[in-house]
Amino acid sequence: MAPYEMVPARPAPLRPGGARGWLRRELFGSWSGGLTTLLLLAALCGFLPQMADWALRQAVWSADAEACQAARGAGACWGVITEKHRLILFGRYPLDAQWRPLLASALLLALVVASGLRRCWNRWLLLAWVAVWLAFLALMGGGVAGWATVPTERWGGLPLTLLLTTLSILLACPLAVLLALGRRSRLPALRVLCASYIELVRGVPLISVLFMASFLFPLFLPPGATPDVLLRVLLGIALFAAAYLAETVRAGLQSVPRGQIEAASSIGLGWWQTQRLVVLPQALGAVVPGLMNSFISIFKDSSLITIVSLYELTGSLGLALSGDPVWRPYMIEGYLFITAIYFVVCAAMSHYSLWVEQRQARGRAR
Repeated sequence: MAPYEMVPARPAPLRPGGARGWLRRELFGSWSGGLTTLLLLAALCGFLPQMADWALRQAVWSADAEACQAARGAGACWGVITEKHRLILFGRYPLDAQWRPLLASALLLALVVASGLRRCWNRWLLLAWVAVWLAFLALMGGGVAGWATVPTERWGGLPLTLLLTTLSILLACPLAVLLALGRRSRLPALRVLCASYIELVRGVPLISVLFMASFLFPLFLPPGATPDVLLRVLLGIALFAAAYLAETVRAGLQSVPRGQIEAASSIGLGWWQTQRLVVLPQALGAVVPGLMNSFISIFKDSSLITIVSLYELTGSLGLALSGDPVWRPYMIEGYLFITAIYFVVCAAMSHYSLWVEQRQARGRAR
């Protein structure tokens, strides 16, 4: 008698498809998941009709203060967005020149979208970033082509949010990689220096960093040598974000097998070549969700600059409504408007992160 017996192959388990299969897998995969789904559906059925009545059926869409006052408590006043959208989106920027921040924001957003497309990843992309940033600063600041000069104190709204987010990420990422590499260095002095910086910055809130960059840092400089407040705030956010990104990058570095480094050394690659060609591509690819989470946090944390009198999107909303007694009661509608903007941007960043992960999974499968 044979010591073992061949078992005939069995067919693969059926995976139901379509909407019914998706519902069964995602919402009713277990008794606890099904119960949670039913409870949430019951809560939504009780909440959504009232929300739809307030936000849609009883809402006032025109910039009519009297109609909004009459519907107050029963319906939303979206007319406040119609009336104040330019001040919310562009802050204190001069009204007759608001086409400039609009064009600057459109150029920057188009470049960000293009940078996420694989077919645009070539040597011209770096030149495009330089050209768009020069155009952005020229449009916002003026002083060229006969445009009136607008000081940075009057920049605000969505363009300022985009500026702080993109530049902070561009400045923080290289510094974060260097800090992560330094913390794993064999040189004790460099390792202690990088670790001390990371732990010190991560041990204080961003508000304190912005406060020091705006108010305390100028005290240590000679009179007349104080940099622009926007530049100081930008550097403060970038240095703060670099400390958090460095730990994410270090986690990716630790995930790279030691054999990869030894194989690179065996074919004659130097330390920098090994890091650039072998280690960093794998390390950064392994921590895409963590990196994108930090990028989203940078985008949302830009709202804290209001404490130093720079009015980005959230600050511009308060600026637009707090000083107007007619439209001040409709602050909730204004916050819902900017919440929608934040949600769209953060959801787009999150979905791009998922797309990158899926491409990496397909590449590893091949």
